[in-house]
Amino acid sequence: MSRFNHHREITTSGYVYRALVAIAGIALLVFFMPRGSKTHYDFSIGKPWYDSPIIAKETFPLLKSDSLLRAERQQAQASYKPIYEMSADMGREQMKKFVSRYNTTLSSSIPFYYRLYVTDKLKEVYDAGILPAEDYDRLKLQNCKAITISTGNEGHTQALGELFTPKTAYEHIVYDKDSLRYRPSVLQRCDISNYIRTNLTYDKLRSESLLESLQKSISLYRGEVQAGQEIVHRGQIVDEQTYLALRSMETFYKNGQKQSKAERLSLAIGQVLYASIIVLCLLVFFNQFRSDYLQQVRTVLLVVLMILFFPLLTYTLVKHGISAYIVPYCILPIFLRVFLDSRTAFITHVCSILLSAIAVSYPFEFTVTQLVAGLVAIYSMKLLSQRSELFRAVIFVTLASMICHLCFDLINMAFFSTEGITPMLYLYILVNGVILLISYTLLIPFERIFRFTSNVTLVELSNTNNEILRRLSEEAPGTFQHSMQVANLAAEVANKLGAKSQLVRTGALYHDIGKIEDAVFYTENQSGTQNPHDNLTYVHSAQLIIGHVQKGLALAEKYKLPPVIREFISTHHGTSKTKYFYVSYKNAHPDEPIDEQLFSYPGPNPSTLEQAILMMADSVEAASRSLKEYTEESVSELVGRIIDSQVAEGYFNHCPITFEDISTAKQVFCDKLMTIYHTRISYPELKKE
Repeated sequence: MSRFNHHREITTSGYVYRALVAIAGIALLVFFMPRGSKTHYDFSIGKPWYDSPIIAKETFPLLKSDSLLRAERQQAQASYKPIYEMSADMGREQMKKFVSRYNTTLSSSIPFYYRLYVTDKLKEVYDAGILPAEDYDRLKLQNCKAITISTGNEGHTQALGELFTPKTAYEHIVYDKDSLRYRPSVLQRCDISNYIRTNLTYDKLRSESLLESLQKSISLYRGEVQAGQEIVHRGQIVDEQTYLALRSMETFYKNGQKQSKAERLSLAIGQVLYASIIVLCLLVFFNQFRSDYLQQVRTVLLVVLMILFFPLLTYTLVKHGISAYIVPYCILPIFLRVFLDSRTAFITHVCSILLSAIAVSYPFEFTVTQLVAGLVAIYSMKLLSQRSELFRAVIFVTLASMICHLCFDLINMAFFSTEGITPMLYLYILVNGVILLISYTLLIPFERIFRFTSNVTLVELSNTNNEILRRLSEEAPGTFQHSMQVANLAAEVANKLGAKSQLVRTGALYHDIGKIEDAVFYTENQSGTQNPHDNLTYVHSAQLIIGHVQKGLALAEKYKLPPVIREFISTHHGTSKTKYFYVSYKNAHPDEPIDEQLFSYPGPNPSTLEQAILMMADSVEAASRSLKEYTEESVSELVGRIIDSQVAEGYFNHCPITFEDISTAKQVFCDKLMTIYHTRISYPELKKE
């Protein structure tokens, strides 16, 4: 049985909660699952047909080839003439303004026949039509030859070359080669550009309606495949006609046509059962091997979000014709490996891929490729304490996916078929790798939202240049050295027991930060001066010592330390007593009743393996400083006495720790302490002659 799988009695509300989560997940999956009959066949032109013969069960329309559809659409596009509304009053208004200005200011300096020329030319360009320059350029890029000009209830076609823009209209009036008698310098004094305005406005609604009707007039089909007709037989080389017939059959059934009520009911039942089996398998896994996760709402939410997100994303992309290989499924095993554990990461990844595979065209190849990629991601992610680890994992995952898919191409002899391999698929896998690399930036939001702490954060917190640790080293140097020694001892034990060594190391560095305040009251920070406890009562002294836990939690809150680090601060003494002051008070007042709460830490006791390791390391390291001599016997006796006492007091009753783990921890503590306090040789002095 897993050390983490301590079954607790599940209440009725607990069963209801689990059932509701499972039902809601199944309902969401089934709602978004693709509808229609599934016809997953692997076929391409020039490739033999290896499956069973296919006979058309019912008549369905035969699709046109892509080249034929493209030609018909190009022809329709060429016949399309966008509609522009002409303003009949614009030309008259501008000519009227020009005549008015000429009569008032220009008649004295410009001959009258220039007025007649300009008005004639203005009428000419306005009658032809003046387009906005951007519309004219766009129409030329679209290779549009003409437009439809609408004036009231009438309309006519005008060639694009016969239309003007404000610039070409001005040039036509001022620099018209047919009117040599009119000098451009005089015409420029008329400020003709002030009277040139666009009089054609794009009618978007009518134009788009016209284009849509042209596109709809193109039929996707040419003929029919009759019921009972053989489409393809085993061993036949797939030609273009057979390829179109197979594609037509897939399209026909995917669109859900000709589905009876019984067929729709069968499909719905199958999808519900499929989703239910996979969700139930995942639930059984957690119940059997990691029931502790089911007690944590944040963990349940993370797993549910992960296992639902990727299938739902796959269903959506596939419905819109986008390849599922672009989805970075390996985010799931990487994140769950970082925040939870490898086994949970892989099982959840398997369930997510199985739920996604129901929507893709070739589920077997897809499932194998993604499972291999997930395994490689988990194997290559040890701790994620450095960015380079993720970069390396992404490279391995991308290569594994490509090699796996290449294997299928070789097995299916894709290199010898007419269509060959699918380069876009390999490009999708590369894009997948890039997206997977970018996913590193999602770690911090996930940590904040779900209150997890990744190894990257733990490594950053372990930096002794952090403000709180720097304060500890300056204001309580003895405590800082003690914390460093405890961190080394605890990390060594964690490595031996398979616990999270980086977590316990970081927790050890911060477990005594509460001693920053009133540092002189702790023996490791006293330097031979008078002990300040000599002037205090035993109760007051005990309360000062106990207070470093609450002060540490207050500092952790101030410096925004993660909750998992705060738990080390509150549990490293558990509910133990300050024995020195407790025993001293009891000896001084033998006949008085004692309020033991005054001498007891608030707790709680450790609840994780890492917290238990820190509690043992903290007590052992502190007590080891009181030894007069460091022999194997004295160190072994000290370690055994302290840890056995903690076990007897019941401090580890709620921890996933075994007697074998405790025995291993004792041995590690003894070995490390003997190494730390080993006797050094004395160097001889040089004899004087």
